[in-house]
Amino acid sequence: MTKTRKIIEIDDSLCDGCGACILSCAEGALALVDGKAKLTGDVYCDGLGACIGGCPTGALRIVERQAGEFDQAVVDARLAAAGARSRDAAHAAGPGEHQAGKVHGAHGRKHVQCCPSAAAQTLSPAKAAPAGGPMQSWLGQWPVKLQLLSPSAPFLDGADLLLLADCAAAAYPDLHSRLLEGKAVAMGCPKLDDLDAHIEKLAELLSESGVRSLKVVHMEVPCCFGFVHAAVEAAGKSGKSIPVSRMKISRTGEVLEEEEVHV
Repeated sequence: MTKTRKIIEIDDSLCDGCGACILSCAEGALALVDGKAKLTGDVYCDGLGACIGGCPTGALRIVERQAGEFDQAVVDARLAAAGARSRDAAHAAGPGEHQAGKVHGAHGRKHVQCCPSAAAQTLSPAKAAPAGGPMQSWLGQWPVKLQLLSPSAPFLDGADLLLLADCAAAAYPDLHSRLLEGKAVAMGCPKLDDLDAHIEKLAELLSESGVRSLKVVHMEVPCCFGFVHAAVEAAGKSGKSIPVSRMKISRTGEVLEEEEVHV
């Protein structure tokens, strides 16, 4: 059934095939086809335009036209199937092989679903390391990049969210044993990433998911403090009373400061 509604439109002449819009689309409505971003079906596009801000060339816009109705149930089923295929492909891949989520359409054109591992997965971390064995991972989810997280991801419901600067993850030796256990994780770089996009994404997560608290882990360098700013801004935009705290890490992995942050 079709009706006049808002939906994404892509200008092929402006699209450079970078795939940024695909990463910004939580519904998986976009794919690269012959080096250009394409809408894979009207039913997958909610028309809200979250993908537009990720486009560096201005190739995307929202238009009103006759289109099939958006169907969240169909989207959820598709994302779940994509996640299952991604896990199966990872198990089947031999040493050195890379699975890029490639599918061939009815006309033989190669479709590349950018980053198929973006499908939400809840992991089962080990409860304890075996005596004398290697340290165990406490990571309880996938994906971990902030811009890939969906508010509907089950691991965010009732979660304490850890906003983790990329460098802090590398610098802090007790990351798994002290911070990751029982936490949901969102990672990014406040200096090199689009901080405004992070603020909007984080506000969306706090507003629409069941996240109950937010802890920022950042480096001692001034630029990394931008994640604290992002957390405060996002918490304010969310319209909810979300407690925010922060932890500052030195270049050598020491905890320099821990405190609650006023929102």
